[in-house]
Amino acid sequence: MRGRFTLEYWRDGDWYVGRLVENPGVFSQGATLEELRENIQDAYELIVTQDRAPAPPSAERQALELEV
Repeated sequence: MRGRFTLEYWRDGDWYVGRLVENPGVFSQGATLEELRENIQDAYELIVTQDRAPAPPSAERQALELEV
């Protein structure tokens, strides 16, 4: 799966720490910016390819609007 994402990153001591703006649950770190880029890609791939347990048959869904 390919797509364009925005990497937001900052320094935390000797580490580069970052997240994907479009998917803020994907975080990673690296000793260099290049290592952070590689690690964030690995983290994203793990999130989108992991197997999730199915919801129980009685599960329902609702649209939800949040005020932020």
